[in-house]
Amino acid sequence: MITKSKLGRSFGPVGNQAGILLFVVGLILTYSSFYGLILVLLGAFVGFSSTSAIIDPDRKRVKFSNNLFGILETGKWFSLDKSMKLGVKESNLTWSAYSRGNRSLDVKEQDFRIALYAADGTEIMEIKKSDSPDALQAEMETLAAQLGLETS
Repeated sequence: MITKSKLGRSFGPVGNQAGILLFVVGLILTYSSFYGLILVLLGAFVGFSSTSAIIDPDRKRVKFSNNLFGILETGKWFSLDKSMKLGVKESNLTWSAYSRGNRSLDVKEQDFRIALYAADGTEIMEIKKSDSPDALQAEMETLAAQLGLETS
């Protein structure tokens, strides 16, 4: 059974909110002007695009996907082999946006993610995310058993 896990937004939380605002304003302007469709398309792309990981335990493969407009999935399937490992890592992301007055807005996101590692220990891709490391550890054990991989 194929499972999908959302990893984050492509343009961060500020870009997401700005895109949704452009989308709504574009919908309103479409009633009076054709140029509102440009804002609708731009807002839908920025506001709804996200990243996710798709796991297929039956065929032992994973896929990192950019979901354009929140609908169109792009990416390439990656086959797993026995030398790969799964591990939990802490993720600290900081999204920065600057206003015209040169004031910065920093949004910090802290969570934990299951990552897929190659045999030499280099990270290949992230598979799942959660706020709790304990819940993610249990999920990693289940996922490792389904995919036939070791944990680190």
